[in-house]
Amino acid sequence: MSHLNLSQSNITTEQYQGLLERVLFSIFTTVPCCVFLFINFTMLFILRSKAVFCEASRYILLYNLLFADTVMLLLSQLMYIITACRILLTYPMCVVLNMLAALTEEISPLTLVVMSLERYVAVCYPLSHASIITIRTTVVAIIVVWAISSLNVLTRVILLLQFPFEDLQSLQMTKLCSVRVMFVVPTKFDYYNKAYTCFVFVSAGLAIISSYIGVMIAARSASTDKASTHKTRNTLLLHMMQLGLTLSSTIHNPLITAVSDIVTRIVLVRIHSILCLSHIIFPRCLSVLIYGIRDQTIRPLLVYHLCCRKTLITVQFF
Repeated sequence: MSHLNLSQSNITTEQYQGLLERVLFSIFTTVPCCVFLFINFTMLFILRSKAVFCEASRYILLYNLLFADTVMLLLSQLMYIITACRILLTYPMCVVLNMLAALTEEISPLTLVVMSLERYVAVCYPLSHASIITIRTTVVAIIVVWAISSLNVLTRVILLLQFPFEDLQSLQMTKLCSVRVMFVVPTKFDYYNKAYTCFVFVSAGLAIISSYIGVMIAARSASTDKASTHKTRNTLLLHMMQLGLTLSSTIHNPLITAVSDIVTRIVLVRIHSILCLSHIIFPRCLSVLIYGIRDQTIRPLLVYHLCCRKTLITVQFF
């Protein structure tokens, strides 16, 4: 009897420790995500609060990038909480969440390409920049970016139509929501996903590298603004780093799937938390660091809104 009580006590202790560790790791990812979500929402508000931001192409593109990253952060955090709490969704809800995540996930690299090309034109063709990069062409570029991402989602939906929904006794899922669970033949989806991801990121990488080379060549010209060229070159380097980190997020789900069969649930939660922070949250926060801190027009407004009380006190005393 004592052995039975001892074993039950050990099981209860392990369950409590597992639950406690799951909560701690959830806080470990949720707190940074909430902080950057607050900063992102502040940046989105700033970019719509002044006419100078609404009439400049680079800030319109930045708004589109931040909007997609913010939605992606919200969805990834929601999916993480659902997975950590082991909540079983319905099939329609799982499909909607995965398709929205797929839609916003591809916006960042495509928008980075457009932003890099805009900086390239600004440095290499400064006299023609105003006529080439207009509000109209910027809006068209954003529409094209969303259209390409929507085409990717449409293709996923077509692949998803092979799922035998009519054979289901209930729309309630018996497994945790994931993109692989929804496909009858995961191999087809894997082939398509790899092909599409390689195409997008190779194209984006070549476009950014070409823009960087063009800016480097322009930097040797005596008529080029050296300070603007140097700043643009650094921005393109940061874009390449951001693209690489965004690409690393594509290995998140395959890596979790690969290690799920060889590690315990607690270890899997640890790995999932670390990868979620490094592969999903951090790359989506670089836009704020690149533009919110480096841009001389945005930085004072960002500091004011993030430290409003301190700024007001400083103004009152000085």
